[in-house]
Amino acid sequence: MNKLMIYGATGYIGRMAAEHAKALGLDVVIAGRNGESLESLAAQLGVPYRVFTADSQAAESLDGIGVLLNFAGPFAQTADALMQACIKAGVDYLDITAEINVYRLAERLGAQAAEAGVMLLPGVGWDVVPTDCLAVHVARRVQAPQSLRVALQIAGSMSRGSAMSVSEIIGAGLLARVDGLLIATPDAQPQHFDFGDGPALCVPLSFGDLVTGWHSTGIANISMFVNITGDAFPEGDLSQLSDGPSAEQREAHRARAVAEVIGADGTVARSMIETVNGYTYTPLAAVEAAHRVLRGERQPGFETPARVFGGGFAETIAGTTITDF
Repeated sequence: MNKLMIYGATGYIGRMAAEHAKALGLDVVIAGRNGESLESLAAQLGVPYRVFTADSQAAESLDGIGVLLNFAGPFAQTADALMQACIKAGVDYLDITAEINVYRLAERLGAQAAEAGVMLLPGVGWDVVPTDCLAVHVARRVQAPQSLRVALQIAGSMSRGSAMSVSEIIGAGLLARVDGLLIATPDAQPQHFDFGDGPALCVPLSFGDLVTGWHSTGIANISMFVNITGDAFPEGDLSQLSDGPSAEQREAHRARAVAEVIGADGTVARSMIETVNGYTYTPLAAVEAAHRVLRGERQPGFETPARVFGGGFAETIAGTTITDF
């Protein structure tokens, strides 16, 4: 069961991941709904392919697979059926979502997955690998951490898939974790964070870290923010957007996030993580995560990247640095 299935392999990031996995020599099967596109990519990479839809029959297509890595978003439309299929087939499930409701789903399915010996590990891309590991890092800098604030900086153009996923995140409403519980915070206000160039205004948004940060650090009070610059947040008909930024555009915009933790004695610690562009980082981190799971780094049930692979996992991707303030 050492085969890696990349579902959504013909998409913008899925294709990059499939190419990277093949270059690493992994035993890869690509999959998705579009048989014609899959056949073409499979011929280019010299790998087998399977055509199926993320529905109640998906488990039938997972024979011989060890890890399913899902790139098909919006994940609100694929994660539930594929998680259920993985639990039924005994296959570990990974994805790259930032959609908070997918993390909540994985939490709810965690006990069922654990009983089946299956790991549910959403968020092995830019969100949430860097922010999850950063939260663990900064939490260790204070005694008895009480609260965590995380802010992402999104620069450059956004892919069509990401824009659709952000619509799902916005649709989930404004949430925060308060005393261990996720609650609606419709009146949450923008706050300023410094990503290295002075204070930048960040608006509240409900990313998956509200779930992963709780599990990875045990901190009971968490809030999330985002700073969007340039043309990063598109408007209008999202289906008309391009697949994603070019290699040159990705090179022009590195990715950053800041985390702030307050300890029981009032001590404040802040750290920033900086990586290559998120669209470059995601396929590298996702394939590395899948590779590690195939090698046995796994824990049945719902898990987070920092808990499975350790708080230093984000920094194993080249070009990643953490700075303490």
